[in-house]
Amino acid sequence: MPILALGGDMMVRLQSGVSLLLPWLDVLALLSWGSLLLKYYATGQLRLLIHPNYAILTTITGFVLLMVGCFRGLRLVRDRRKSAMMADFPHFTLLPPGVGMGLLATVAIAGLLIPPKVLSSDTALQRGISDTLPITQTAVESFYNPTPPEERSLIDWVRTLNAYPEPDAYTDQAVNVTGFVVHPPELPDDYILVARFIITCCAVDAYPVGLPVKVGDREEYPADDWLTVKGVMATETFESRRQLVIAPEDLETIPTPADPYEF
Repeated sequence: MPILALGGDMMVRLQSGVSLLLPWLDVLALLSWGSLLLKYYATGQLRLLIHPNYAILTTITGFVLLMVGCFRGLRLVRDRRKSAMMADFPHFTLLPPGVGMGLLATVAIAGLLIPPKVLSSDTALQRGISDTLPITQTAVESFYNPTPPEERSLIDWVRTLNAYPEPDAYTDQAVNVTGFVVHPPELPDDYILVARFIITCCAVDAYPVGLPVKVGDREEYPADDWLTVKGVMATETFESRRQLVIAPEDLETIPTPADPYEF
């Protein structure tokens, strides 16, 4: 009997200690997520995750989470007792108490320790690379593009093709674009794709666009390397489909840009 009583007393103390720690998981989750969002903003990593239009909203959210977390922590320090509301009304959750907030805090801490990575060529191949824009992104009033060919970005070229997809219309026009290398299995071994991701909201919905480049031996240009490609446009036929390609005159390997995505 004394042993049972001692065991019961230890269980009560354990449960009491857990009940005191559980509210602090809320504080940890709030402070962790607030710190994570502000860290992404301060380090410039936020641009790897969301469209710039939402950067201010995300930053404000980070400040709000920090303020709420601090307020919640101060309240717990001043009042260690359970509130009457929590005592009178049972709280039902799908997960055991503390598990949800524990998972949120764990994810946020992992984000603080592990920096986000730029989307890779493997992701581009999985999502499918196109030389056109989705219908929801196409807003072309006329074919006229006032930007000189040599000043068009990769996305400008894709938008131009969206307006007028006849590849022969661009033959011998100068081109100067930047993108990362992709090795599509459907292209011949002497071609690579130079591609960019376009973000409409966040990295989850990012989709890749690109143009083929005739390089001779694709193995000389590893996947995911970033290149500046200068040359002229030409037309080739792949599997009975006429395709605009870049005939390069100069290919230069460059570091990954600070802004790797287009919007």
